[in-house]
Amino acid sequence: MTTLRLKPWAYRVGAMVVLCAAQAAMAHEVGPEQEGPENLHDLWRTWGWEPGTLIGLALSAWLYSAGVWRLWRASGVGHGIRRWEAWCFCGGWITLFVALVSPIHPLGQVLFSAHMTQHELLMLVAAPLLVLSRPVIAFLHALPPRMAGSLGRLSNSAPWRSVWNVISAPLVAWLVHAVVLWAWHAPVLFQATLHNEWVHAAQHLSFLLTAILFWWAIIHGQRGVTNYGAGVLYLFTTAIHSGLLGALITFARTVWYPDYDHTQAWGLSPLEDQQVGGLIMWVPACTVYILAGLAMVAGWLRQSEMRVVRRELATDAR
Repeated sequence: MTTLRLKPWAYRVGAMVVLCAAQAAMAHEVGPEQEGPENLHDLWRTWGWEPGTLIGLALSAWLYSAGVWRLWRASGVGHGIRRWEAWCFCGGWITLFVALVSPIHPLGQVLFSAHMTQHELLMLVAAPLLVLSRPVIAFLHALPPRMAGSLGRLSNSAPWRSVWNVISAPLVAWLVHAVVLWAWHAPVLFQATLHNEWVHAAQHLSFLLTAILFWWAIIHGQRGVTNYGAGVLYLFTTAIHSGLLGALITFARTVWYPDYDHTQAWGLSPLEDQQVGGLIMWVPACTVYILAGLAMVAGWLRQSEMRVVRRELATDAR
């Protein structure tokens, strides 16, 4: 039977692997500016077949599958990684494929609303599903023991421990994700993604990684009444500030991103396209964060109830 108990350094190794796999998955082929589809007929023939993205997706799928296979072969199906967690990884992986490879990706060069759809898929669907899938355990078991040990020694170094302890703190993760979200929607930065693939890759990479960090801090943080309360606070405040940004974009009377000037072929004016994009950011983001916050409230109540029961049992035992 393979032991499933991981030392603290293992989680730091897993975080390193997750970040590396995410970076590979988000890599764009840097070259001439990519042209988007001109109409609906061209849309289904336009896919984001970029080698860096495909290699990253294939690598992450192989690592997770190999790790789960080794765990289940040694300990039985559902041990170490539960079935629903494996399905979460499948859902997150498919979401990455849809956001980065399907026609949504090139359409993001033409429609602001399509670009916003990509971002919401990355931050609100792919990131939490990947975190729920517990890739730490699967990735570690996929690596050769010697390599895992070397990464363990590296991750156990004082500099890395210090950095990880800081960036994985819920407050820091919340702040970093918020700053990245607002900064990239500044017109000068957002429009730069349309003309430079390096900038485009940096935008998608920062959205995905900070979202993974945020959800990781919320989901895998220390449990307890105080931590549940903090998680609820971070989720609801994220819903507020991201919803505010979406509302500002939706109700703006001028076009913030004038480089999206080919929207007429899709039956939208640039301002209408911007309004749709703002709504896509506003409504789904608030819905996901609020639902996650309500789930945390339910966990908070269960935790409080268990504490009361244990206290009563301890009193009766006396």
